[in-house]
Amino acid sequence: MGHGVANPSSSETPEAPPEVNTTPLIDVMLVLLVMLIITIPMQLHDIHYELNGQRAVVAQEPVVHEVFVDFDGTVYWDQMALPDRTAVESRMHEVGRLALADQAEVHLKPNALADYGIVAAVMASAQRNDVRRLAIVGNEQFMH
Repeated sequence: MGHGVANPSSSETPEAPPEVNTTPLIDVMLVLLVMLIITIPMQLHDIHYELNGQRAVVAQEPVVHEVFVDFDGTVYWDQMALPDRTAVESRMHEVGRLALADQAEVHLKPNALADYGIVAAVMASAQRNDVRRLAIVGNEQFMH
């Protein structure tokens, strides 16, 4: 009975398992990836500050204020520690309220271990108070 019909369970050569079509899986993964990229909001932590190489014509050398941000977050204005951000804001306001030709230069020098958030807060304070002569000095310490 049934000599010509082969029984699949008694086959002498094992059959390879059927291949899974991965194309739909790849398509779904690509769609999910695109949706993830689109829905992640952009992080906007930048400070728009116009840095141009042109100096205003000044009759005399400007006053220079050195602002140092220490590794522990302490902000020094001309080697005097400022107690809080309100003091930084007040000093920046004093500089920024003057006309550009009369403004003092503010040299910002962060410590290599200083928290970037504090340095960015000092720069944002300068921007809010219209301080137009801001220089970041001491960048050679970051070249290592």
